[in-house]
This record gives sequence, structure tokens and C-alpha cells, in this order.
Amino acid sequence: MTDRSANDSIQRVISAKDDDGLEAIVTNDEGVVIDPVFGKIPEDGPRYRDMGWLGASILMMKTQIGIGGLSVPQSFNTLGLIPGIIALTGFAIITTWSNWMIGKFKRNNPGVYGIEDVGKLLFGRLGRELFQGAYLLYYIFVGGSAFISVATGLDALSDHGVCNAVFIGVAAACGFFLASIETLSKISWIAWCGIFSILVSIFTLTVSVGVQNRPAAAPQFGPWSSDWKLVGNPKFAEAMSAIAAIIFSFSGTAAFFPIAAEMKDERNYFKAMYLCQAVVYVVYLVIGIVVYYFCGSYVTSPALGSAGPVLKKICYGIALPGLLVTTTIVCHLPAKSLFVRSLRGSQHLTTRTRTHWMVWFSCVFSVIIIGYVIASAIPAFNGLVSLIGAVLGTPICITAYGAMWFYDNWQFRRRADRGTWWIVGAGWAAFVTIVGFYCMVAGTYGAVKDVEDLYASSNFKSCNETRNGL
Repeated sequence: MTDRSANDSIQRVISAKDDDGLEAIVTNDEGVVIDPVFGKIPEDGPRYRDMGWLGASILMMKTQIGIGGLSVPQSFNTLGLIPGIIALTGFAIITTWSNWMIGKFKRNNPGVYGIEDVGKLLFGRLGRELFQGAYLLYYIFVGGSAFISVATGLDALSDHGVCNAVFIGVAAACGFFLASIETLSKISWIAWCGIFSILVSIFTLTVSVGVQNRPAAAPQFGPWSSDWKLVGNPKFAEAMSAIAAIIFSFSGTAAFFPIAAEMKDERNYFKAMYLCQAVVYVVYLVIGIVVYYFCGSYVTSPALGSAGPVLKKICYGIALPGLLVTTTIVCHLPAKSLFVRSLRGSQHLTTRTRTHWMVWFSCVFSVIIIGYVIASAIPAFNGLVSLIGAVLGTPICITAYGAMWFYDNWQFRRRADRGTWWIVGAGWAAFVTIVGFYCMVAGTYGAVKDVEDLYASSNFKSCNETRNGL
């Protein structure tokens, strides 16, 4: 088949719909699968469209549930229990809608692979570069924080056996090996192990703080009772920093695009997404309420240290496979974005040629080495990641999706009778966009203030002593 006829086939597939109005994945006369994103998928090539809905749901959970989620009790400590629950619930609803919008947008625009393609549709070539730049930078920094998390776990298990830089190097090496797995369907199998280990670790912590007399950071002698508060009294910067941490815990949204693109049947996307969001919300709610209730202001962030040194080792030991899986996913995603963009429209994308392997391993190595340099070189890393999360994470997990709704609905309905549901949808999309912009600006202010306070503190130590990982 010539390149021109292949392109014609792809265009026909993009316009083809099944009975439910979803894009059809068909085969051409030669028995080759034609996909709107990947093009021709031969039998002996990478099986990009081979992931079931349950595996997709597990991957979605793993993009969100990690050590970062253990910052929720600290956010509750800052905001108070009731405002904390309200903020957690509110952003769970907003991000669930954002994830729902991904499925609808993919249905209407089957050629979309990642958020960079959304940027191109919304704002042209400049939008594509800005959206992909934000996506890559965000996930590379998150990848660096994942290296820190793995290193922190190894450091806790070894009782500070070697320099932290060695553990970061070990994490980066493991990340390169695992992130080089070509397809998300294969990564979804190890994600089962990752989500199991991180959930067991989290609930081990939750149970342990409930049965212990007092948290590890509390005074160990004399009477003590938890000083948890229904409503906190934080300063504005403190409150926004706490809210930014909650948003960061739900910020796997942009990863749902490539996950949907690699599902065997995209009609099951919504089922996978709803299961993911329900599990994530319940886990965060239980962690936040139980750990904060029993620890009060003596909760640590991440919360694995709240139960004392022995249980900290146990929890990190259980969580280590989950931390490695997190490292795998957050390094694979930006590398895959670069890879697909570099080879899209070429036979090398779906055929295991020398060019295919050279480009793929180059993309993975580039992401790993940049993440390693960032993790090793930047002091006050947690504050910096909070800043990156506010500046980049908020737009790619909240703000962009309001614009996507208007792109899909404004042009198709501008001459139609706009009924009540259209007005409600438009109002909600505008609300989400405004909330996203506000959280980006206010969260950036809070994160900058945190970094300034950290550097101004007389207790500020060297970067190797202050890194706690996410």
C-alpha cells in the first residue's frame, strides 16, 4: 500500500462510526489494523491497542495514588477537617468531570493522542507547543520526585546506608529499565502489583496510627491527646499551598489521554474512569480523616513517618514496588509523547525497525537523565515541585477541559436551540476554567511563599537532609 492510499484509509477510519457513534478500529484489505492515532498496526509490531478496561482503570489509579496522596492528612491539618473534606470532595468532582471530558473529546476527535493534540485543536501550532511543553516539563519534574521517593524508601530501609545520590541513581536506573516497556497494556500488568503494594502500605499506616497511643512526632512522655480541628485558621498562602497539594493528588488527569488511546475498546473508558475516581476518592478520604484524627498537628508529610521509625520502615518496604511502578509510569508517559510525535505518520512508529528502537530508547533516556539531574541538583525540591504543580499541573488537569467543552459544543450548537442542559454545561465549563485559573495563580503564590519561608528559616538544612520525596 502506498503512503497516499494508507493516509486515505486512515482518513476513512477517522470518519467511520459504530452503532454507538464511537470511532471504529478496522482492518484494511491486507488484514492490517488501521488506527486513527497510530496508523497501520501490523501483527508483529507493538500492540498499542491491547489494554482492557480493568487494566486501564488500574493505570489511572496508579497515576494518582502514590506517596503524594499521603500529603492529604497534612492538608487537613492546615485547613481543618471540614474544609479539608470539602476541598477534597470538590476537586474530586472537578477532576472526575475533566476525566469524563477526555472520553467525550476523544469520541469527537479520534485522532487525539495526548493533551498536545488538544492544544493544536484549540489554539493551533502555538497551543500544541505550549500544551506539550507543560505536559513534558510537569511529568519530568514528577519523575524526578518519583526518584526522590524511591531513594527515600531505600534510605529508610537501609538506615541511611549510603549517600542519597546513590539511591537516586538506583531509582533512575530502575526507571529506565521499566519505562522502556513499549506499551501501556504491558505496564498495566505491573501496575497491579504497584497499586496493591501502595494501598497495603497506606492502610498499614492508617491502622497503625489508630492503634498506637500517639504519633511518632508527638511528645513521648506525659499525657497527650490529638489536637485535630474541625476548622483551621490558616493564612492565605498556607491554605492555597494545602489546596495545591490536594490538586496535585488528583493531577493524573492528563495521563488519561494516552491511556484511552491504548485501550482495546474505548467504549469502556468511562467504566474504567469511574472505578478509578471512586477508589481514589475513598482512599484519600479515609487516609485524610483517620490519620489526621489520630495524629492532629503532629502528622508528617508524607504521612508514612507518622507511625514511628519501625512502622515507617515497614510501610516503605511494602510501598517500594508501588513507588517503582509510579516511576515507571511517570517516565514512560513523557517519553511516549515525544516518541509518538517524532514518528507519527511513519511506518517506524508501529514497526520494530532500527529507527523505531533508536528513537524510543533515546526518548526514554532523555526523560530519565533530565529527571535525574533535577532530582540530584535542586535543593528544596518539594517546594519546587509544588510550584511546578501549581503552574503546570493545574492547567493540564483542570483549566484545559472547560475550553475543550466549548470547542466540542459551541461550534456544533451555536445555531441550535440551546436548551437548559446546554446552558448548565456551559456554566459548569466556565466555572471549571475560572477555578483552574484561580488555583494556578493563588497556588503559585502559596508555593513561592513556601519556598521563600523555607530558605529564610534558620532550620533550613542542606538539600540532602531536607528532601522527603512525594
